[in-house]
Amino acid sequence: MDLSTTANRPLYRETSQRRPVFNTGKLVSALCITGVSLYLLVTLLLPLMAMLARSVQDSQGRFVGIGNFAEYLGTHALTQSISNTLTIGFVVTGIVVTLAFLFAYGLTRTCMPCKTAFKVLGMLPILAPSLLPAISMIYLFGNQGVARDLLMGHSVYGILGIVIGLVFWTFPHALLILNTALSTSDARLYESARVMKSSALRTFLTVTLPAAKFGLISTTAVVFTLVVTDFGVPKVIGGQYNVLATDIYKQVVGQQNFAMGAVISVLLLLPAIIAFLVDRRVQKRQKELFGSRSVAYQPEPSPIRDRLFLVICSLMIMAILSIIAMAVYGSLVTFWPWNLELSLQNYRFENFSAQGWVPFFNSLKLATGTAIVGTLVIFITAYCVEKVKMAASIKWLIQVMTMLPVAIPGMVLGLGYIFFFNQPENPLGMFYGTMALLVLNTVAHYFTVGHLTALSALKKLPNEIEAVAASLKIPQYRAFFKVSLPVCLPALLDIGIYLFVNAMTTTSAVVFLYSSDIMPASVAVMNMEDAGQNGPAAAMAVLIMLTAATVKVVHLQVGKKLLNNTQRWRR
Repeated sequence: MDLSTTANRPLYRETSQRRPVFNTGKLVSALCITGVSLYLLVTLLLPLMAMLARSVQDSQGRFVGIGNFAEYLGTHALTQSISNTLTIGFVVTGIVVTLAFLFAYGLTRTCMPCKTAFKVLGMLPILAPSLLPAISMIYLFGNQGVARDLLMGHSVYGILGIVIGLVFWTFPHALLILNTALSTSDARLYESARVMKSSALRTFLTVTLPAAKFGLISTTAVVFTLVVTDFGVPKVIGGQYNVLATDIYKQVVGQQNFAMGAVISVLLLLPAIIAFLVDRRVQKRQKELFGSRSVAYQPEPSPIRDRLFLVICSLMIMAILSIIAMAVYGSLVTFWPWNLELSLQNYRFENFSAQGWVPFFNSLKLATGTAIVGTLVIFITAYCVEKVKMAASIKWLIQVMTMLPVAIPGMVLGLGYIFFFNQPENPLGMFYGTMALLVLNTVAHYFTVGHLTALSALKKLPNEIEAVAASLKIPQYRAFFKVSLPVCLPALLDIGIYLFVNAMTTTSAVVFLYSSDIMPASVAVMNMEDAGQNGPAAAMAVLIMLTAATVKVVHLQVGKKLLNNTQRWRR
């Protein structure tokens, strides 16, 4: 017997161990990465590329290069819209940032009473469509307005009405950012200033403003982008004061000139992208101003300062409530201004439109679908970026595409959807004209904020979760459902309500994509206002706001109970 040969033979066969093991976890991860990449490609990148391609083609689809741009820039009436858009952007941004800073300063740096109530009331405009303040302006300062004399002969139809409406609509967005920026300050800096006998003004200029400068710059970028890309307010109350957003609508809907609409869309992209790039650069340079050794700043009572900011904040809240109350009142007046009897006549939408209540229920379907689909896709995308191993190039591409929507105006994205999905050779064309496409478009439009929220929640989770799961041979997808998902439930609820509210109030993102069967309520408001039916338009706008507010209240109550069951570990 040859011992040299038998010594190298195994005493038992490891046939079962030599078989390739099917790794379910890696397959699920690969499928998720592939699905996320394709989703972002189809809903964001390809429609945007289709819009850019259309801007350099004529009506027959022939390539004309920059000919369309030369034609547009050579028309004085059209190029005036560029100047008007930038003027509105700078004026509204300056007013809103100033007012929101004063309001946030009152909430965070004073001891004025009723702070919680002020904060809640200051956020009310975010629940209303941008069309609501425009309609309210008509009731307040229009030709038959109750307060038209306050304008001293000036017309509200034009730059004045646009500015007032957009200040109302963008105020809560600025307040959110500035309230956060001013709420985290190191008390040691103020103590040092007090020891050095620095005056209140010098302390404000050398301590408060530098600490809030990044928040101020981010607020400026966000508000400017919202203003120059808004469509609702200029459409309703702009009169002959044209801006780029209304020019796109006129070219596409009024003249069916899709090539020129694409050209204006590209021009509208430029200020939004510039503002976005400035904000991103500022965020990269931002340093941590509140560390583990910092002491949270607590304002001390000052009767004169506290009363002053109480008056300032009260005046702002009165202005906000006046605009909302006027819209509600206008929706209840039987026939303005001839029959001022209060009734629910304007809420009988079937008397004013063939669709009746259908647009409202369409908006509920759109908002619900957007909240469910959007929350699911956004969280999976954020999880893939933060927790799943992938090639650096793929991760970079996904990160770029997730940040694109914040710089793309809703009308531009909607126009891109027309060019991409309404192509005969595109197999995805079956979605065109359906509620599913409206959901995809709305999710894509509001993707970035939800994505950043999900990323912030996931970054708080230790990486050891996946490592422990791997050591215990637990698939990553099971760790996702057992740990990551329950822990991040508060962020998921926030993302869902954010998407729901914005889907209820949006106009620009879906104005090119709806059909008569799937018309959302916000578009119905615009159509009724176009037909001179201000009362029903106000009623539908108020109904949208009340629905968003009700859902927000239910979200807070249900979410509180749900979080008590899933977040006990935080205690």
